[in-house]
Amino acid sequence: MMSQTVAFVGVGKMGANMARRLKDCGCSVTAVLDVNTQAAAELATELGCKACTSLAEVTTAADVIFTVVTNDAAMRTIFLGSGDNLLTNAKGKIFINCATLSPAIHREVHAAAEKAGAHSLEACMASSISHAREGKLYLMLAGDEAVYKQVLPMIEQMSVNRRFIGGPGRAAEVKALVNMVMNINTAGLAEGLGLAAALGHDLNMIREVFSQTGANSRVLETDSADMVAREHDCWFSAEHAAKDSGIAADVAKTVGLSLPLNDATKAQYEKMVSLGLGGLDKSGIAELTFKGRHA
Repeated sequence: MMSQTVAFVGVGKMGANMARRLKDCGCSVTAVLDVNTQAAAELATELGCKACTSLAEVTTAADVIFTVVTNDAAMRTIFLGSGDNLLTNAKGKIFINCATLSPAIHREVHAAAEKAGAHSLEACMASSISHAREGKLYLMLAGDEAVYKQVLPMIEQMSVNRRFIGGPGRAAEVKALVNMVMNINTAGLAEGLGLAAALGHDLNMIREVFSQTGANSRVLETDSADMVAREHDCWFSAEHAAKDSGIAADVAKTVGLSLPLNDATKAQYEKMVSLGLGGLDKSGIAELTFKGRHA
């Protein structure tokens, strides 16, 4: 139903590009809101929509509200905060929540939305900022499948691939698995390249050998050159990697499972944060593994 009006809460790099994409596809983007009021005002001017000053105002302004927020605490605030929140007069509204958060908060918000006569969907993203702008996101979705089908035409404009996983929290579980494995692979690659450098090997040769053997991975393609060149412009921050590995650790506890590799990876990314490197891209973990870089 592309005739639905759309609003966004959280217009950082991902949220802003998703809004731009939908606008380009003919969607009526009516409102945006962000804790960075200047960023929201600038995007509102660009898109010709309203920069809201309250969450309730966003809900009033649109049929479908996308949220892209930082963590569980932010999610709880925008939906369940006392006073101003998105569920004020929300009957019939559809909320599509795209951030990587715990399965528990997604279930909590789904139940609260249902109580308010609204609908909450997860649309967990496994893609980068450029994919958001180009409509090439990979989306994992969960919630009420009938509601998903209502917004599918809009979702199709944003994504090149999508998979409906199941009930509330299920997409968040799968996204936690995706980021857990990605982070472990990134940490392993950084250690392999760091050791190769310490042994005096040519790192271009090492990367080529890795690509042809069992050491190959997606992060070899996306991160290895940046690790070697020490170019860590942020696409997916070390701080977010630490958070997401933590989500996986918490989920594992609920089923009594030990994840030692995830625990070690989480500790490495938390070390980056403690050293003031949390704003670097996840490839910056190589700063901890190459001799002569960060101690």
